[in-house]
Amino acid sequence: MTKECPCGSGLEHTQCCTPYISGQAKAPTAEALMRSRYSAYVFKELDYLKATLSEEALKDHDDESVRQWAESAEWLGLTIHDTWAGQEGDEAGIVEFSAKYAIDGEEQEHRERSEFRNDNGQWLYVDGHMVSGPPIRKERKVGRNEPCPCGSGKKFKKCCGR
Repeated sequence: MTKECPCGSGLEHTQCCTPYISGQAKAPTAEALMRSRYSAYVFKELDYLKATLSEEALKDHDDESVRQWAESAEWLGLTIHDTWAGQEGDEAGIVEFSAKYAIDGEEQEHRERSEFRNDNGQWLYVDGHMVSGPPIRKERKVGRNEPCPCGSGKKFKKCCGR
């Protein structure tokens, strides 16, 4: 029985991320490394996660917290939102992704814009920055033909809506 790769590529894991995680091949792009790192969390391949960190990222690496997160989470899926550079021959790349997971039955989403660097043919994770979703408007939107909220008595479109 074949098993689809958890990274969401649609390929069988043995034809996708497993060769990178096992060391049989190197991830050819920043996105391939990102996908394989997600799969490594799913498969709890903690050595691979550490081995694919850049020197500067290793300074903040905590083996125990990575292990706890990998083991406590039920990994629900990876979505790649965008990539910038990070192709074969590039020196650096950025991948924006969302990883969905559940801890104690509570679904969560980790959205990040990750930076990668190619060191002599080896893509490495450098750093990541959390990305928040679109802002949530809490106040009611004023319609163009409604009275202006400033109290002028004019329609919004003729007053503050200009």
